Amino acid sequence: MSGTREASGTRDISGDGPAYGFYGDDFTGATDTLAHLTRAGLRTMLFFAPPDAARLSMLGRLDAVGIAGAARTMAPHAQHQELAHVGAAFAALGVRVMHYKVCSTFDSAPQTGSIGVAIQTLREYCPNPLVAVVGGQPNLRRYCVFGELFAAAGADDHQQSIYRIDRHPTMSRHPVTPMGEADLRVHLQRQGLGNVQSIDWRCYAGGDTVLQKELDCRLESKPDAVLFDVLDDSHLRAIGRLIARHATVQAPLLAVGASSVAHAYASALNDAAEREEVNAVPVPLARARGPVFVLAGSLSPLTEVQIAAAHSYLRVELDPLQVTGDAASAYLAERVAAITGPLRDGRNVLAFTTRRAAQVGDATDGTDAGGVLPQLAHACAALLQAVLGKVSLQRIGIAGGDTSSVAVRALDAWGLSYLAPLPAGVTVCRLHADRSELDGMEIMLKGGQMGDADLFEQLLNGYAVDEAANG
Repeated sequence: MSGTREASGTRDISGDGPAYGFYGDDFTGATDTLAHLTRAGLRTMLFFAPPDAARLSMLGRLDAVGIAGAARTMAPHAQHQELAHVGAAFAALGVRVMHYKVCSTFDSAPQTGSIGVAIQTLREYCPNPLVAVVGGQPNLRRYCVFGELFAAAGADDHQQSIYRIDRHPTMSRHPVTPMGEADLRVHLQRQGLGNVQSIDWRCYAGGDTVLQKELDCRLESKPDAVLFDVLDDSHLRAIGRLIARHATVQAPLLAVGASSVAHAYASALNDAAEREEVNAVPVPLARARGPVFVLAGSLSPLTEVQIAAAHSYLRVELDPLQVTGDAASAYLAERVAAITGPLRDGRNVLAFTTRRAAQVGDATDGTDAGGVLPQLAHACAALLQAVLGKVSLQRIGIAGGDTSSVAVRALDAWGLSYLAPLPAGVTVCRLHADRSELDGMEIMLKGGQMGDADLFEQLLNGYAVDEAANG
């Protein structure tokens, strides 16, 4: 897809500019939100920085715009600076809904990626009295019940168990932002939000009128945020109608949550138009037309399973101590040669950080190398730049939230548009760049907890999503 071509999606909605703006606190989550909106028929583009007027004019009319960031790794001061810039940009665009996209597990902490800091910063640009926190994402098996968050764990859909988030085998031991509290109201209060009200799942059964009355009662105390339980898609549709109604009357409105916020919003638009989603059956991902390169900086147990199942790839190990040590330049050059030679010969290559990275950080269940050793994510980004400087590729994959954010930002590109889905919250996008050798490259970004066991094989061989996988 050319860098000057119109963003994907066909839905036409009222208004002069984009009605929906979202900021992803990491790149992998931002691409999932991009997928939800585009599949609902909204013309959507994901940018790496707030777009200027010339860029927007080149793209034509957009229904939704996103900015992929890295706020989940930031300290409060840096996070405030980043999000104040984003909030001002969205306000200038006139968005009706401003969505702060967080991980579906809500992992964050007062000093790292604070959701409380995000809400306090962005609310300055959203005068609407409602700050809606959407607590679950059913298609990823994330559920919020009476304010408490639950999430699935396991590589096999049929063997996944559901855990309260503070007992989740991975997220309760996250090396940077461990989830030690399941009640999201308490979790947000610890991040500076003194008054967090909640709407529990029983309120949805009474219909929109009952739900609005319940919300009116909560808003009387002028809360910092209102948390909404989510157990299934019908709850998201009810929340979406409420958000759309409040945004129309008192815009703009701040919404916080995973891609379920976008799902809720898009379903409300489609309900109002009395039509089905434009792309209810997603376009399948075709087999790659050339060799595929995957860079795995994630240390999650699921990514480890995915690496072991990547039988079609030559594996190249990356020692975290050597790639970040005193002789890193020489080691990096040697690893780049070990990767680019086979790629030129038409072989698929998977480069991955060894478990030694987790041992160094004393976090054997770490979800991302960048969280354990911050410099490792930057080293992976340098490796990716060097590889793409020596060999032209049509499709690549990056595993790890921090690794994805840093690596993609290091490329000379400006945005992403949606191409096709892979299972369990993973999206394949088109890269948009002013450099012809990068423009149109297909790129998969995935967090440590996302994807099937054979995800990297799916990236190579293609994947046709059925109704069950679509979620």
